[in-house]
Amino acid sequence: MRAAYINEFGPAHSIRFGELPEPRPGAHDVLVDVEVTTANHVDTFIRSGAVDTPVEFPFVVGRDLVGRVAAVGDAVTGFAVGERVWCNSLGHGGRQGAAAERARVPAERLYRLPEGLDPAAAVTVLHPGATAYLGLVTHGGLRAGATVVVIGAAGNVGAAMVVVAAAAGARVVAVAHPRDEAYCRGLGADAVVDRTADDVPARLARACPGGVDLYLDAAGINDLAGAVGLLARRGRIVLLAGLRTTPTLPAGELYVRDGSVVGFAITRATVAELAEAAEHVNGLLADGRLRPRERFTLPLSATAEAHRMLEAGELRGMRVALSTE
Repeated sequence: MRAAYINEFGPAHSIRFGELPEPRPGAHDVLVDVEVTTANHVDTFIRSGAVDTPVEFPFVVGRDLVGRVAAVGDAVTGFAVGERVWCNSLGHGGRQGAAAERARVPAERLYRLPEGLDPAAAVTVLHPGATAYLGLVTHGGLRAGATVVVIGAAGNVGAAMVVVAAAAGARVVAVAHPRDEAYCRGLGADAVVDRTADDVPARLARACPGGVDLYLDAAGINDLAGAVGLLARRGRIVLLAGLRTTPTLPAGELYVRDGSVVGFAITRATVAELAEAAEHVNGLLADGRLRPRERFTLPLSATAEAHRMLEAGELRGMRVALSTE
């Protein structure tokens, strides 16, 4: 089979494209004919070695796929050959990745795709949607009526956060460029604060007079000095981006507000947490609320180029689907 893979950790151009042996499913695995995959920033972290996770070389890159069931292991029930399915947790933790014509997926990490969806569109929002759910609900304790601030709300993960939070009945305050205000409001934001302003914390304070219950920074700026002062009593800051940031934490102000700061990485999510997120993602996919703002398709052979574009900042607001056809 053809696959995009690396023989050692390195830059985007270290990704090779060529023939590798087809995977064989174990008793608890499903073999999937991959239709489309994609590339996320977390894929670049794993490819480069920035995130410590077990891999076996040659290592197929990529975590997300949409495809059809080709075969099931002897102990697998609930999946039938030909069904369209998806996964968003390959390519780390000792599992080979999704950027191949065929992939072996543990059955507990595989989910059915709702009928009638475009695979190339769906694959681009699986990671952002699950990340949004894990950050807001699993680690943030999101509840209806909460005031939620999303930094980087027009980006891929930020937009998914606005959608998830609004669907849960939260009041969402988006921080984004003025040109993206209409887009953020269309996703469900109740207010939009100009991220280019010199006084973003002050503007957020005016937009959130009762304080912020949940603060998430999908842009990875991680201005904790400004964020802590915005928190309502027992407000929470969730860190999920900005791998190399080293912000200053106003510890005294945080604890007198009964506030907290938690961090999470989707690569650490449990199977049960991923399955719960997948159920929510499927619901948002089915009703059309979770969708890419803009996407384009490249052949699987262009995986290295997709990684390069990601790291060069050329895909802001856009998603790329990598097709095996």
